[in-house]
Amino acid sequence: MNLKLKINGIHCASCINVIENELKKQKGISFVSVNIATERADIEYNDKKISKNDILAKIKSLGYEGIELNGKNQDQYFEKDKNKEVAKLKRIFFISLILGIPLFYITMGKMLGFPQPELSMKIRIIMEFLITTIIMAINYNLYSSGLRSMIGLRPNMDSLIEIGTIAAYLYSLALSIIFFINPAQVEGKEMYFESAAFILIFISLGKYLETLAKRKTNNAVNKLVRLQPSDATVIKDGQEIKIPVANLRVGDIVLVKPGEKIAVDGVVTQGNSTVDQKMVTGESMPVEKSIDDEVIGGTINKTGAFRFEASRVGSFTTLSQIIKTVEKALYTKPPIQKLADKLAFYLVPTVLAVAILALAVWLIAGQSFVFALTAFVSILIIACPCSLGLATPTAIMVGTGLAARNGILIKDSRALEIASKIDYIVFDKTGTLTRGEPIVTDVVALNNDFNENDILRLAASMEKNSEHPLAEAIVNDSQAKKIKLFEPLTFEARPGKGVIGKIYFKDSEKNILVGNSRLFEESGIKRNTADIEKKLMLEGKTVMLVAVDNELAGLIAVADEIKKEAVKVVAKLMRLNKKIAMITGDNELVAEAVGKKLGIENIFAQVLPTNKSNEIAKLQKQGFKVAMIGDGINDAPALAQADLGIALSTGSDIAMETGEIILINDNLNTLLMALQISQYTFKKIKQNLFWAFFYNLAGIPIAAGVLFPFTGWTLSPILAAAAMSFSSVSVVSNALTMRIKKFR
Repeated sequence: MNLKLKINGIHCASCINVIENELKKQKGISFVSVNIATERADIEYNDKKISKNDILAKIKSLGYEGIELNGKNQDQYFEKDKNKEVAKLKRIFFISLILGIPLFYITMGKMLGFPQPELSMKIRIIMEFLITTIIMAINYNLYSSGLRSMIGLRPNMDSLIEIGTIAAYLYSLALSIIFFINPAQVEGKEMYFESAAFILIFISLGKYLETLAKRKTNNAVNKLVRLQPSDATVIKDGQEIKIPVANLRVGDIVLVKPGEKIAVDGVVTQGNSTVDQKMVTGESMPVEKSIDDEVIGGTINKTGAFRFEASRVGSFTTLSQIIKTVEKALYTKPPIQKLADKLAFYLVPTVLAVAILALAVWLIAGQSFVFALTAFVSILIIACPCSLGLATPTAIMVGTGLAARNGILIKDSRALEIASKIDYIVFDKTGTLTRGEPIVTDVVALNNDFNENDILRLAASMEKNSEHPLAEAIVNDSQAKKIKLFEPLTFEARPGKGVIGKIYFKDSEKNILVGNSRLFEESGIKRNTADIEKKLMLEGKTVMLVAVDNELAGLIAVADEIKKEAVKVVAKLMRLNKKIAMITGDNELVAEAVGKKLGIENIFAQVLPTNKSNEIAKLQKQGFKVAMIGDGINDAPALAQADLGIALSTGSDIAMETGEIILINDNLNTLLMALQISQYTFKKIKQNLFWAFFYNLAGIPIAAGVLFPFTGWTLSPILAAAAMSFSSVSVVSNALTMRIKKFR
């Protein structure tokens, strides 16, 4: 059995470890994967050995809440609840920050040369105490999480922050009480209320930013779910009846009107039309649909009305399979998250053990309780993971800001690590390497009585009354060339073939035909243009023929044009020893023609949306680190499956939410810069993690008092706080140096 849950109460990597490790110990559970970004759990279990309620009860005993997801309540928890959580964390951070400003002024203003108000020491202590107490109260969630984890003997990062801030707070509170009783006893001693407050401000900022990122990740799945229309029109006993899509059954006859979304997968039984399948199949041109043709749920009917028989409904539709594929890929944990899990697992208990050991050793050695407590507090303060918490987000914020100024959006820290290891890049064709919309590429006059402008003028005059996408391309081209059009005397559309009518041209009425070879064969019009047509089709173009008074006068070729910069970008990537491939839902003839122009030999053509991710998976099994670049809904599963997903901002929201890197200005030249910035940012993250650990790990032994027997010197809490602050400053400063880096 499979159980998908929304887990409330997850705060850090340690929470993931706790849930996964404890559930894996339960008999009957064979697989557990908890995703911190989506806050979802995927559990495989044997219902004969353990029940669903037992699993939920176990999660609750660990201090978390598991809510089963069944599709109907998915949007509710990933929108309403997440919005509330973001608003709450935003409020906590800004209130803490506002309160922290006067505290910063009181404690550090003099050091920075700010004018100081005339306040007595007692007033200052009271103000520091009150402000810090309020900030700690506002961040009560952190303390409840840390306390719950400690009670369960599973301390997490919140536990360490809790102990460190409370230790600094209680130490300062004790000194404050002594000061009010006998000031002379604490003369020269420093208080650390601000340390506790500033740590909480930084942590609340990190949690707020993290939750924002989680919400964006969840949107990818939510938007896919909402693609399917809520209602469908079915034909029963000759009557049109609107019913919820969820109530559709295999065999139902569904009516689709112009402009409507197709509800589910099926086969056309009556009528004909053109359907825009770009969002699902990646085909650049809308596809003609007539009797016995298949239609796909979620695609859009462009022109005529038709009926189809539902063949796949519910979770079996193509769109549902895309959703499942994306969800499955999102459960995979990135390497950087696994590293964070391990760090959290070992760091917290190690620091706690060292602090307690130092306290005990000095008491046994005969030192005073104050001396031993000082060592204990110093260890917790210097080891508090403030700089460790800042290491990744500071580098990411600077790196992503730098990227944004260059037309690039880096969404996920996972991208920063994997970008340096990518050796295989797969491009989607439509909308990525090409413009994604049909345009006129060639106008050929085949009769001496007409020139190219005449051919375009006649064709556009007829096609302006048609809703066909190819007709739209012809009309747009005539408008761009400022060609004045005629008003047809008569007009008749032949679905799937073209248009027929009459136009008054050159002092007489002319019979005009504009369409494909089937229309000309049906009309008995001879043509000897096989070579020209074949040449154009080998270039990936669709050919429209134009006849005047039943004689072939010319032809117009329409195609999805390759982006100007695409050839150079592909060539540069190849020079960087990257393997390049193109994947598309288009037919092989068009795909090969585009690939030849780009210099791409590895081509995957006529690939269905769900199979795109399979092709990516095959490359990964061969040992390649794969980057996928796309823009459509049909690319979402492949973007999620790839080691690195890169999406274009002009594409669908789904692709942009699923991809880790977004090219905002839709220029493929920025792809090269995106890879450079990603690699450089991850390099800075590694440097920051080193400095964060260096200061903390080097300072812990000194804080514990290992130098005292030899030098008589110990690390006071104020120096420990200074060292901790310096480690944070060094981490932030190292991240800021990224701003002067030049990328080409």
